[in-house]
Amino acid sequence: MSERKVLNKYYPPDFDPSKIPKLKLPKDRQYVVRLMAPFNMRCKTCGEYIYKGKKFNARKETVQNEVYLGLPIFRFYIKCTRCLAEITFKTDPENTDYTMEHGATRNFQAEKLLEEEEKRVQKEREDEELNNPMKVLENRTKDSKLEMEVLENLQELKDLNQRQAHVDFEAMLRQHRLSEEERRRQQQEEDEQETAALLEEARKRRLLEDSDSEDEAAPSPLQPALRPNPTAILDEAPKPKRKVEVWEQSIGSLGNRPPLSRLVVVKKAKADPDCSNGQPQAAPTPGAPPNRKEANPTPLTPGASSLSQLGAYLDSDDSNGSN
Repeated sequence: MSERKVLNKYYPPDFDPSKIPKLKLPKDRQYVVRLMAPFNMRCKTCGEYIYKGKKFNARKETVQNEVYLGLPIFRFYIKCTRCLAEITFKTDPENTDYTMEHGATRNFQAEKLLEEEEKRVQKEREDEELNNPMKVLENRTKDSKLEMEVLENLQELKDLNQRQAHVDFEAMLRQHRLSEEERRRQQQEEDEQETAALLEEARKRRLLEDSDSEDEAAPSPLQPALRPNPTAILDEAPKPKRKVEVWEQSIGSLGNRPPLSRLVVVKKAKADPDCSNGQPQAAPTPGAPPNRKEANPTPLTPGASSLSQLGAYLDSDDSNGSN
């Protein structure tokens, strides 16, 4: 078996190309090709617009008995995208375009119509000049006259543009210098206004601070004493009682003098201990217990604290018990 990708193939000595059978195909055979719509068109059946560049799977065939300068003309069959109606168009090699045949109408194209009109006028003029020499001279005179008018109009436009486009560089520089000075002056005025505004704001703030300090330093005016209202005690709410702790129940409060002061009686010093109210004091009976008031010769000053008085009282009890 020979290779697929080779440049030279083997032909046997008895090879006869005329013996190879030829495939007979019809001349109007159709091929399925992929193409795009060459122009804008509108379907005659449903009125659907088909725009240029829309892709179709078309059938292609060669038009019989139609040839332009040896070039065959092809016909294409497509279907409407909405109603599936058949639309046909063929090539136009003479105008390098396509011609609509059946099923749709080509949309209006102003550029193509203008080109066709220019070609028609040019062809008619050439036909007239071909058989009429006077027409040729007349057309040349018209063309030269039209050309001179065009040149005159062009020259007028150039002169007008030159007059309007005359530039005075000195005036431009002067205007630029004036604008720069005006801009600097305006900038300086804005800076001065801003500085004055800042100074005014600072002065107001300083005055406000000074006024606040003077108000704080000034003594407050004496308010008149309020007269007690006789019925104010009725309007007052009752005060809640303070809870008494356990240690306060045993020894009393440390800060309150009255509860502990009742436990100790201060002994008053007498000028003459032997006689009281002019009568001599009786001698103590032997064997009798001594009096507590006599056993405690240390007097307690009224200014001593409650705890010191309580300690002195307990010391006196201990001394009496030991005796």
